Amino acid sequence: MVSPFLFFPGERLSLAELTAACLDGVLVAIGEGYMPADAAETTWMRARSLGPLTGERLAAVRLSAAWVHGGALAEPYPHHLQRASGRRARMAGAGRVVYHDVLLDPVDVVEIGGVAVATPTRTLADLSRLGHHEAAAQWARSDPALAEQARQWILDRPRVPYGRRALDVLDGMMLADALPGDAAHEDASGDDPPPTTRGRLGSGERHDEVTR
Repeated sequence: MVSPFLFFPGERLSLAELTAACLDGVLVAIGEGYMPADAAETTWMRARSLGPLTGERLAAVRLSAAWVHGGALAEPYPHHLQRASGRRARMAGAGRVVYHDVLLDPVDVVEIGGVAVATPTRTLADLSRLGHHEAAAQWARSDPALAEQARQWILDRPRVPYGRRALDVLDGMMLADALPGDAAHEDASGDDPPPTTRGRLGSGERHDEVTR
């Protein structure tokens, strides 16, 4: 699927040509591609720009999905991807991805621009329970209806890990503690339950976890 407003290296222009266009102010980087500097950044373009990373077996999740849906303004680095296929994927991405090797429930996946992305409800629920408290709180404040859907998603799954924490965030009880360092702290102290394997998979990082 080729868009007149989205360019990938080697598709129509070389990486050198795309880089030169960026230096001239004609293009700007987005995901794994480039777009005209004067074009409107859309949900479709953000999702499609991650296609080279997700392929057919992975879905954009967490902060990456929030960015695609417009719940986070800045593109995250690295991107978070999760398995959306019964077959495990071989990762690539030159260190730009964190891979979560647990199958994402199909009901929590939406396809945008040919790219699998976690639904807004699942994304906000995951941000709330897995350490991205500030991003979750900001998104919840801006979209109360979505916050209620995420809250119900958690209530419908009483055994989901860190559900109480997520409800506190969504209910506004942890806003004062939602500091920029939350995500990094949680990743270091138990964001994901103890992994069975953690290391490098291809050029991306792999996290085997039990959070679903």
